[in-house]
Amino acid sequence: MGILVNEHSRILVQGITGQEGSFHARACRTYGTNVVAGVTPGKGGQLFDGEVPIFDSVERAH
Repeated sequence: MGILVNEHSRILVQGITGQEGSFHARACRTYGTNVVAGVTPGKGGQLFDGEVPIFDSVERAH
């Protein structure tokens, strides 16, 4: 099954501050994907690349 993303999709990246998560989040944003939030436990309240809010859990991001 493929992942279906279009211009209306809002994407949350789990582990956005880690090496793999940050790499893929940046690649998605460069491509034009609407990355609206990231989740990394213990890093809530920060911003990823100065723009994307980071939350401690997916529940808090909701």
